[in-house]
Amino acid sequence: MTFYKYAGFWRRLIAYTIDGFIISIIFVVLGVIAGIAFFSGMISSGSDIWMAQINDPAKMLSFTLSIWFFSTLINIAYFTYFHGSTGRTPGKMLLGLQVLSVDGNPISFGIAFLRSVGYLISSAVFCLGYIWIGFDSRKQGWHDKIAGTIVIVKENMDQSAGISIADKAPPSPNL
Repeated sequence: MTFYKYAGFWRRLIAYTIDGFIISIIFVVLGVIAGIAFFSGMISSGSDIWMAQINDPAKMLSFTLSIWFFSTLINIAYFTYFHGSTGRTPGKMLLGLQVLSVDGNPISFGIAFLRSVGYLISSAVFCLGYIWIGFDSRKQGWHDKIAGTIVIVKENMDQSAGISIADKAPPSPNL
C-alpha cells in the first residue's frame, strides 16, 4: 500500500492559476480569430451598419453573453479532457497533483465532466466551494463532493491525513 496525502488549498490554487493562464491564452487566440472573422464580416457589409450594431446595447449584451458562454465551454472542455484522460492538468502535473475517485481509482470522462460543471457551483457565492477545501478533512471542494473525487499529492508522504492506495501487482507472465 502506498500512502498519498490530500492536496491542500494553496497548492491546488497555484495549479488552478497555472491552468487558468493556459486557458486564457487559448481563449485569447480563439477570440482574436473569431474577432477578425466577425469584424471582417461586419466591415464587408457596410461601415455604417456595424457602427450602429456596436453601439446597440442589446447587441452588445448578446455579444457579452456569448463570450461568457464560450469561456465557460472552454473551461469545461479543458478540465474534462485532462482530468478524464490522466487525472492531471498541466498545472496539476507541475505541482505533482492528481484527481482520483474517493476510493483511489482514476476517474472517467463522465465524472471529469461532472467535476468540471461542479466548478461553476464552487465559484458561486464568493467562491465558497473552493474556500471549503481549506477546512475539509479530505481537502475536498464542493466540486469534489459533487463528483466524488479527491486530489492527492503524487509523492509519498507521512501518514497524517490522506488515502492509502493498493499498489498494482505486476502482471504474471503466462508460461
